[in-house]
Amino acid sequence: MTHRSLTKVIIGYVVIILLLVGMIILSMIVGAGTSIAGSFRALFYGETGTLIIFGIRLPRVVLCLIAGATLAICGAALQGLFRNPLCDPHILGVSSGAGLGAAIAIALGLGKIGMMFAPITLMAFVFGAIAVFLVMTLARIRGRISNISLLLAGIAVSAFMSAAILLVMRLNKDKMDSIIFWTMGSLNATGWGHVLWSLPFALISIIGILCFTRELDMLSQGEESALHGGVNVEKTRTMLLIFTTLGTASVVSVTGVIGFVGLMMPHVIRMIFGPSHRSLLPLSALLGALFLLVMDTLARTIAMPQEIPVGILTALCGAPFF
Repeated sequence: MTHRSLTKVIIGYVVIILLLVGMIILSMIVGAGTSIAGSFRALFYGETGTLIIFGIRLPRVVLCLIAGATLAICGAALQGLFRNPLCDPHILGVSSGAGLGAAIAIALGLGKIGMMFAPITLMAFVFGAIAVFLVMTLARIRGRISNISLLLAGIAVSAFMSAAILLVMRLNKDKMDSIIFWTMGSLNATGWGHVLWSLPFALISIIGILCFTRELDMLSQGEESALHGGVNVEKTRTMLLIFTTLGTASVVSVTGVIGFVGLMMPHVIRMIFGPSHRSLLPLSALLGALFLLVMDTLARTIAMPQEIPVGILTALCGAPFF
């Protein structure tokens, strides 16, 4: 990396972090339930708004940062792994699998069971992991997994899971609204339990992906070049699939389906700072956290007192970008 490129990357870190800090503060003080002036009084004088600020908004902001960063870095890793600009975490069937798990849990009325980690979250996580296991099993041909077979298997499993979700909704018309709202993606009703559930998996995912920056740079030049450079392609692909699945499933299981974050953010960073994964991965994570926080703040405020599912806003941004 040249001195000029390094300076550009450092400036990028500073700008995104400053914007992120400003957005965190803004997201904490705006929203239904208390005015901006009341939010400031709650922060400094401990009035009744403290519960709203620290008990409702803060865990939502933290989960938003976790979700945005995880989805974005997983998208960057998958695009580099498959050398496909259209890849994102949902291509592996995680979202559709998690959606099916949540739909079944809602249909069975398991969401009414009082637990720190709701059965809906657990079912979504398990089915998301099952979907990826099916994709990897179907994609394996003669002991190897090719990029094309993996993408085709992902499309097939996603289509099957989506059809199963529609079947669950058709058989449970009284629960249809709840299932649809979950599949739209939302951070409403987020608590510290959701943060504690997703944070460990997200950290493992992010740290694990960051350990493969060199391999991703070499894989972006082609599998044969990577093999000649000493990269174990099969091992690298398997480990990155595990890490991206773990992170994406943990996020989707608590937020619902939030699309396009993993697709858009890596492209924005790549266009500005170049394709090196040493800077692409962490900057994508930071920008993903910033983007989702902006979207969630808009979702909470533009139609107050109603709330728009954040997945709708990300789709409105992502579809033209796509």
